[in-house]
Amino acid sequence: MMSAAPSRGCLLDLPWEDILVPHVLCHLPLQQLLSLQRVSKSFQSLIQLFLANMRCFDSSKIGPAIPRAAFVNLMKDNEVLHQLVLQNCSDWLTDRELLPVIGQNHHLQQIQLKGCAQLSRHALVAISLSCPHLRRLSLAHCEWVDSLSLRSLADHCKALEAVDLTACRQLKDEAICYLAQKCGKLKSISLAVNANVGDGAVEEIAKCCPELEHLDLTGCLRVKNDSIRVLAEYCPKLRSLKVKHCHNVAESSLSILRGRGVELDVEPPLQRALVLLQDVVGFAPFINLQI
Repeated sequence: MMSAAPSRGCLLDLPWEDILVPHVLCHLPLQQLLSLQRVSKSFQSLIQLFLANMRCFDSSKIGPAIPRAAFVNLMKDNEVLHQLVLQNCSDWLTDRELLPVIGQNHHLQQIQLKGCAQLSRHALVAISLSCPHLRRLSLAHCEWVDSLSLRSLADHCKALEAVDLTACRQLKDEAICYLAQKCGKLKSISLAVNANVGDGAVEEIAKCCPELEHLDLTGCLRVKNDSIRVLAEYCPKLRSLKVKHCHNVAESSLSILRGRGVELDVEPPLQRALVLLQDVVGFAPFINLQI
């Protein structure tokens, strides 16, 4: 009697939670996972299990044009997210889609909402109330961020280490000062492209955030030399400072930081002059450029 031929194994026969989810599916692009769940009901269940245990959701891996219904379906069972990246999803992301995700994920440590213009201040309030472990937050070009919602963030997310408030034009010195006072662990702050930010905010950041390493003040026209000197005095760990287009900040204050090796985005006056000269006459004189 001939023995029966051995049956060929199936991918789905492997342990889902021990093998497939942590060691196989995690290496597949999200777009492929979405395609895979259409193969069969079993694959759909497997992918849903993976999505429910996913620690990082990055919309850029699918594309900013993801349908809002698809996003809601992807996130409906997930309560263990650590990172949520939704930058430039202004075409479809509103409070209605975001708030349920924020409300059920209390372990979020990093959130990126850069350019998500259709959200409202309620989104930031929800983040502050639901995400006490938040460390990094990007709200660049979110003009809906206002002083009250930022105060809520400061009151509840005191573990913040990095915040990007680029072009959040409703914010003034008072709100930034409050954030600095409450979140003394901040290491990276961007206040770029905000004409309302002045010396008061910079000085409060300097005095309240001794761990500060990176500060972006690009285009903050009200910032002057005095606050830069305070920054140099109170922030020994500062590694980079951006002050391009801050027309009231001069080399007299920047030279202190330059001497400490802080990376600046503006060149010393002599260096700038030589570059201009080279552009005009086509060569640079042999001059010792050390200052």
